[in-house]
Amino acid sequence: MTIMKRISVLALALMMVVTSVFAQGTKEDASAKGQTELTVLNYIDMSEPNSANEVKLIWDKFNAENPDIKVIREDLFNEPFHQKTEAYVASGKVPDVLYMWPSGRSTSLHTTKSVKDLMPFLEKDGLVSSYNPATLTPQFAGFLGELPNGITTTHMLYVNTKVLKDNGLTMPKSYNEMKAMVKPLKAKGIDLIAMDNMDAWVMQSCLFSMVVGRFGGTDWYGQLASGKISFTDPWFINSLSLIDDMYKSGMINRNSLSSPYGSSRGSFAAGKAAFYIDGDWSTASFQTDMTTGQALLSPAVQASDIELVVLPEITGEVIHNSNSGVVGTGWGMSANIPAGSAKEEAAWRLIKFLEGEYAQTYRLSIGASFPSNLKVDVAKVVKERNLEPLVAKRADYYKNFNTITPVIDGVLAGDVYNVINTGLQEIGLGSKTPAMVAQNVQKAWQTWKANQ
Repeated sequence: MTIMKRISVLALALMMVVTSVFAQGTKEDASAKGQTELTVLNYIDMSEPNSANEVKLIWDKFNAENPDIKVIREDLFNEPFHQKTEAYVASGKVPDVLYMWPSGRSTSLHTTKSVKDLMPFLEKDGLVSSYNPATLTPQFAGFLGELPNGITTTHMLYVNTKVLKDNGLTMPKSYNEMKAMVKPLKAKGIDLIAMDNMDAWVMQSCLFSMVVGRFGGTDWYGQLASGKISFTDPWFINSLSLIDDMYKSGMINRNSLSSPYGSSRGSFAAGKAAFYIDGDWSTASFQTDMTTGQALLSPAVQASDIELVVLPEITGEVIHNSNSGVVGTGWGMSANIPAGSAKEEAAWRLIKFLEGEYAQTYRLSIGASFPSNLKVDVAKVVKERNLEPLVAKRADYYKNFNTITPVIDGVLAGDVYNVINTGLQEIGLGSKTPAMVAQNVQKAWQTWKANQ
C-alpha cells in the first residue's frame, strides 16, 4: 500500500469515527421506538435514470413494510464507495448490511471474513432452491459472502446500426472488418468505439477480460494457477497486443483515458460513435427514467437501431463469440452482528427483501440486472409490463453469447490485477509495450504466489 493510500484510508477511518458517534444518537431514538437499527452501505449513482425511483420503490417500501427496523443508509458510487469500504474493513467496523462483489473490489471483505456466510441462512429458510445454483457457489474466500443479483457479463458491445447503415457499412463479422471502419467514419467525424477508460478497471473488466478469454480459453486461470502457462506466453501478450492495436489504429481514442466512466454514453446515443463498450449492467443507463420520462435511447430507437453483441472474431483466438462473466454483485452481512440476535434477524430480513422476487423484478424492469431469483419469470415480466426493447434484447444477448470466461479481477488478487489495470493504461498512453507489461504482470504474479 502506498503512503498516499495509507493516508487516504486513515482519513476515511477518522471520518467514520465521527459518523459512528453521530449514529449513536440515532440509536437511542430507534431503541425508544422499539426498533432495531441497521447501518447500510449502498452502491448507487444518483445521476443515473431511475435512481430516485430505487429509493422510493425499494428502500421506502422496505421501511414501510418493516416499521420495527430503522435503516440508516449511506449512498456512495464508484471509487468513493470502494475507498470507504476499505476504510470500514481497516477499522473493523463494517456496516450491518452492505453492497458487495463476489471477489475483485470486495476481496478484503471476503478474506478478512468481515462478512458472514449466507448459505446457512438460506438453508434455514428453505430458500436454496429459489436461486440459480450458479449464483450460490462459494466465492473468493470459499463461502457465500454475498447473495448475488444474478450473473454478470462484463463485456457488451452496443451497435448503432443506423450509424453503420447511414455510412454504407454493415455489421462486422471480424475484428479486421471492424477496424476497417475507422477511416470512413472518421472522415464523417464519427468515432468507431466510445469507451471511458479514465477509471483503470473499465478496460480490464469491460474489454480485456473478454479478449484474454478468447486467446487463453475458458480454463486460462486454471492453467495459470497450475503453472502450465505464464503471463509472458503468447496468449497473454497477444491479448495485450490487441488492445495496443485498438489504440494505435484509432479504434479506441487515446483521449478515452481522460474520460470518466459513463460519460460517453450520451455521445453514442447521439450517433457520434458507431459502437459503445461497457458491461451488461449499462443497459439501464439508456432506458427511460420513470420519473422524468427521458431516455438516452427512446424505446423506438432501441427497437430499430440498437443491437447488443460481443466483439467479433479475432484472428488467432481459440474460442469464438465468448464473453467474460462473473457472479453478480449483491448484499452481505457484517460478521460483527451477534449470532441469533434481533439485529441479525433484521439484517437477513433486509437482504431477503433486496434479493427477493419484488426487488429483482424491479431491477429487471429497469434493466439493472437479470434475476438470480428463480421465482422471477423473465419472459412473463417482459410481456406483462411491456418492457423496453433493450430488456428483451439483453435476454437474447445472454442466449447468443453463453460461453463465459473468467473476469480478471474476479480470479486474480489485487496485487496482480492492479498491475494489469495500470499496464493497460500505459499501453493506451504509449508508454509501455505489451511485452513490458506482460513481464511486469508475471513478476507480480510470482511475488504474490511466493507470499501465499
